[in-house]
Amino acid sequence: MKVRRRRAARILLVDEAGRVLLLRGGDPARPQAGTWWFTPGGGVEDGEGAAAAALRELREETGLQLNDAGPVVLRRHVEHEFEGQLYSQDEEFFLVRCAVFEVDTAGWTATERRVVEEHRWWSTEALRRTAETVHPEDLVLVLKRLEGAQSRG
Repeated sequence: MKVRRRRAARILLVDEAGRVLLLRGGDPARPQAGTWWFTPGGGVEDGEGAAAAALRELREETGLQLNDAGPVVLRRHVEHEFEGQLYSQDEEFFLVRCAVFEVDTAGWTATERRVVEEHRWWSTEALRRTAETVHPEDLVLVLKRLEGAQSRG
């Protein structure tokens, strides 16, 4: 299987209670792989910057329209398979704080409608206790680090 290189931009969307918004979905081509929780975000299009892509994806996936993604707070590289394609993906994450709002799925693409099963605001404690798969895998540590950096800054 040929590997496709891809850039992605993702949002760590945290409400005033410190909860992070995650979506749950899976790969329709591999139902045996189960489902997993992940942050809003997706591929960076040609000619698009990572921050612009993150904000576009946030708007499409949640209905929340913002003008500033802030600085990159996490970079990682992942390899994964999705719908029969193997991806080698460089990801940039942005931290966005917001008030609680009702997620609007009207902007979802056909792929998102096929793949995403639900969304939920997660507390750090609930993330720490869950046996479900969450990406990034170290999300609790990332959120704690960012919370600590904010309280010092």
